[in-house]
Amino acid sequence: MGRPVDITATAARRRALMRRIGRGAVLIPAGHERNVETDYIQDNDFRQDNTFYYFTELETQDAFLLMTARGPDSIETVLFLAPRVPSQERWTGLRLGPDSVAVRLSGIAKVLPIDSLEARLRVAPEPVYTPHVQSGTDVVRHNDLKPIVDSMRVVKDADEVARLRRAVDISVAGHVAAMRAARPGMYEYQLEAVLEEGFRSNGADRVGYPSIVGSGPNSTTLHYDVNRRRTEDGDLVVIDAAAEWGQYTADVTRTFPINGKFTPRQKAIYDLVLGAQQAAFDSLRPGVTMRQLDGIARRYMQQHSGTLCGQKTCDDREYFNHGLGHPIGMDVHDVGISRPLEPGMVVTLEPGIYLQAEKLGVRIEDDVLVTAKGAEWLSAGAPRTTDAIEKLMSGR
Repeated sequence: MGRPVDITATAARRRALMRRIGRGAVLIPAGHERNVETDYIQDNDFRQDNTFYYFTELETQDAFLLMTARGPDSIETVLFLAPRVPSQERWTGLRLGPDSVAVRLSGIAKVLPIDSLEARLRVAPEPVYTPHVQSGTDVVRHNDLKPIVDSMRVVKDADEVARLRRAVDISVAGHVAAMRAARPGMYEYQLEAVLEEGFRSNGADRVGYPSIVGSGPNSTTLHYDVNRRRTEDGDLVVIDAAAEWGQYTADVTRTFPINGKFTPRQKAIYDLVLGAQQAAFDSLRPGVTMRQLDGIARRYMQQHSGTLCGQKTCDDREYFNHGLGHPIGMDVHDVGISRPLEPGMVVTLEPGIYLQAEKLGVRIEDDVLVTAKGAEWLSAGAPRTTDAIEKLMSGR
């Protein structure tokens, strides 16, 4: 049946949504199970639709949530579920049906069979909001719910922050395990196996996104995820990978020498990236934008790079060719990138320098919770400094 539902949190989200709607109806469908015969599934065959999950935290397929408001004191929430079919459950496991168990697990007092949805919808107040408005839909009757929900999801409530903390902690455990296991001659996929075993053994539901394990020349490719190269002594390895837990995903990147010891050149580039990340963190507070933090990180690189990147400074787009970070949540690139930061937002800080001619790439990415006075490192459990990385990898 999935993880326990925080019925207080989901009820508060539903109330907040209907206060914004004022009068009307909201219809939110659950996700559908993927077809194991045709979809080439690489992980679970089902992941809940984010909008449905946000308001229910239920991991059940083919369901609907209907909320109606005829005024501030006339709000009704109904969960519609398909009837259980015991013969099918021999293949799928137990499913949630329209009964008292669903009421108890969801915290929603009214749970009805799915075949009664159409009649309920016919008498629902207009307009009807849905997150999946199709082209050709009667736009007078159906409004797009997504912008409203996205704006609500930007600032995380206590339940969401707790889920993100758990996802980050699991991710950190995987990165630490990979660093400890690293040896010259390992294949990238062997490091990936150690990393993801660390995720799974600590309770991850799945990976948050395909794991990036790029060594040597592959460390300079931002989204390299083939992971088939054999590492060589002297390589740097960039691992950008994270776990998902309770439908929320972390996003963590670490760079380390496969042999456990940075060269002076590698250390100089690494420390410049680390300094740029720290400069952004030190400036992070409510009201600042990610664009402003990006500028702060780039200015640090410009002022401290000297001749490390040749005739250009290391902040040049040739070397630091992506943004500083983004929000995380149920999506690894979550909603709210353009909004000024607010307490309760969780974002990444991920500066990088990529020198293709030297087959040398460095990226450091951490997850950060915005607080009332500044920010909190969430992923600090994975070593960030060259000294801490070398100490961990030496086994001391």
